Amino acid sequence: MSEAKVESTLNPGQDYDLIVVGAGVVGSAAATAFGKQGRKVLLIERDLSEPDRIVGELLQPGGVMALEKLGLDHCLKDIDAIACHGYAVFYHGQAVDVPYPTRNDGNKAIGRSFHHGKFIMNLRKAASEVPTVTIFEGTASDILLCPITNRALGVSVTPKGQSEITKNFFAPLTIVADGCYSKFRKEFVPRSVQVKSQFVGFILRDCTLPYPNRGHVLLCKTSPTLMYQIGTHETRVLVDIPGKLPSNGSGALKKYLESNVLPEVPSSVQGKFYEAIQTERLRSMPNSFLPPSTNTHEGLIMLGDAMNMRHPLTGGGMTVGLNDVVTLAEMLSPTEVPDLVYTGLILEKMEDFHWKRKRTSSVINVLAQALYTLFAASDDPNLRVLQDGCFNYFLLGGNCVTGPISLLSGLCGSPLVLTYHFFAVALYGIYLFITTRPFLEFPLNIVRGFIILYTAAAVIFPVLLSEIYF
Repeated sequence: MSEAKVESTLNPGQDYDLIVVGAGVVGSAAATAFGKQGRKVLLIERDLSEPDRIVGELLQPGGVMALEKLGLDHCLKDIDAIACHGYAVFYHGQAVDVPYPTRNDGNKAIGRSFHHGKFIMNLRKAASEVPTVTIFEGTASDILLCPITNRALGVSVTPKGQSEITKNFFAPLTIVADGCYSKFRKEFVPRSVQVKSQFVGFILRDCTLPYPNRGHVLLCKTSPTLMYQIGTHETRVLVDIPGKLPSNGSGALKKYLESNVLPEVPSSVQGKFYEAIQTERLRSMPNSFLPPSTNTHEGLIMLGDAMNMRHPLTGGGMTVGLNDVVTLAEMLSPTEVPDLVYTGLILEKMEDFHWKRKRTSSVINVLAQALYTLFAASDDPNLRVLQDGCFNYFLLGGNCVTGPISLLSGLCGSPLVLTYHFFAVALYGIYLFITTRPFLEFPLNIVRGFIILYTAAAVIFPVLLSEIYF
C-alpha cells in the first residue's frame, strides 16, 4: 500500500495563530471568540453536516448568559428553541414546581431547549462569518509534536473524502474540543472517564407536558427520567439506565421502558410515551464523569467534554463549556498574551484558568454527580431517605427552591451554598425519617440518622474534593 501524500502549510500566508479541533458547541464558540480578537483561527471539523444527538439540547440560564457575553446569543434564534423557565419534579405521584430565580442583573432567568444540530449549525455559521476564522472539513488524526521539546506544533488532518492525502497545519497553540468521545484525551489528560449508566433517548410527538416550559424530572424507582420540549412538535425523553443496557434488538429495552418507566410517567403523557416506545428510534449514549485537570502540555489546551464531563442529568455541560470559553478568551486576550507563541506565559495562564473556571464549573459538576446519586437511589435505603428529603425540601418553597435551582442553573457558583443546601436536605430527610417512625424505635432511628448523614457525606465530599483541591 502506498503512503498517503503529505501536504504542509508551513509557508508564508498559510500558518495560523490558533487551531481548534472540533466544531461543536465549545469549539465553534472558541473559534469565534478568538477570531473576534483578531487571531487567525483554523477550525477543524470531521463532518460539517448537521449533527443528530440526544443530549446537548437544554441550555441553562448560566449558559445563555455566557452566549450573551460571547455575542452569540443570536444563535438561539430561528431554530424553534423553546423557553425554559425551570423544572417540575415528580415523585410518588406528587409534583413540585421549581422555577428559575431572577438573574443578578435583574432580568428573568430563562433557559433554552432545542434540537442540538440546529444550534450547532448556527454556531458554525457565526464562526464562518468572522473574517479571521477558516473552517476546514477533515479528520484530525494526530497532534504534531516537536521531537525535541514535545511541544504541540499543530495538527495532521485527513480532508473529508480524500483518504490518500494528509495535510499538516501549524500554529503556536492548538485547542482540542473534540467532545465526549475525544480521540486525543488519553494522550493529554491524566484522568480516566467513569461511566455508571446510559441515557436512552427518544422523541414524543405533539405531546403536551403537565408543566409547560419546564424540564420534567421523574424520580422513578430505578433511576431518573427527563422530559423537555425541544421544538414546537417534539419533546425529548431521556431515561437513565444504570449498569448494562438491555438489548434493543431483542426487545428487552422496550420491555424495560414499559415495565419500569411507563407506570411512573404522568398519566396525561403515558399514551404518547407508549406510542413513542413502539414507533420511535431508541438511541443510547453513556453518561460520563471526568473530573477536570490542569492543561500542562506546551502549545495545547484540552477544552470542553474532552477535558471535563459530568452526568448530564442537570443539563450543565454546555453551560460549563461556554463559560470556559468566556474565561479562556479573557485570559488569553491580546492584552494579556500579545502573541500565542509565548507558550510559557500561556502555561502560567492555564494554571490560573484551572482554578478560575471552578467558579462556575465546580458547583455544576458536583451537583450533577450528587443529584444523580440521590435520584438513582434504587434499593439503597439510606439514599432513599435522602431522595425523599430532597423532594420534600423543594416542597418547603422559598430559599429551599431558589437556592438549589440557582446552583443548577449556573447562576450561583458558590461551593458553600451547595454544601449548605445538600446537608440541609440530608438533615431534613433524617428529620422526616425519624418523626414518621414509631416512638419506640427512636433510639435505633437516631443511630440510623447518623448512618444516613455519613452516607450523604460519602456522596458529596469525594466529588467536591476532586473539584476543589485537584
